Amino acid sequence: MELNSLNAIQNYTSAKPATTPVESEEGAFAALKGVAGDFASTLAKSEQIAQSNMMGNADPHALVQALAQTELAVETAVNVRNKVVEAYQEILRMPV
Repeated sequence: MELNSLNAIQNYTSAKPATTPVESEEGAFAALKGVAGDFASTLAKSEQIAQSNMMGNADPHALVQALAQTELAVETAVNVRNKVVEAYQEILRMPV
């Protein structure tokens, strides 16, 4: 199976904005909304590639790459959730 370098470059360029800081007037909530939208679009794209692969219209490399991106996105979301829960529990332990 041949690695398509143009496809790899395009995927890297599309993933790069997710790591850049977002500055807007609305603050952290706007950034969180954007991250949630990126997460949802990653899952939707992976689902679409999986469905097209089941129909025989996508190459296996694209499926593996989409599954890896989905796995990374889910692991990141779980880690962020765990950190938020941990911070909340720390706040609850503070003496009042």
